[in-house]
Amino acid sequence: MARGDRGPLFYFWWLGGGFVLGGLLHSAMRRFLPQGPAKEIFTWAVTPTIGPVHIDLLVVSLTLGPIGLDVSLLALVGVVIAYFFARSIF
Repeated sequence: MARGDRGPLFYFWWLGGGFVLGGLLHSAMRRFLPQGPAKEIFTWAVTPTIGPVHIDLLVVSLTLGPIGLDVSLLALVGVVIAYFFARSIF
């Protein structure tokens, strides 16, 4: 069976879908798991931030940030699930 040309946009959408799936899993686990070690492990996350960045162009002054990315264990699990799903159907 011939596989079509898969550009970077194809992989970007599957990666993004995996992060969204993982984020939903993370929120569900944070809300419904009882207090204990399982909740601590599954809801553990790292949030690196950048900023604030100030840009002064004499005419326009911009301040961006802080911009953060919340990466959790379940977000990575969501990416792996999306990868296996994409691999199995495509």
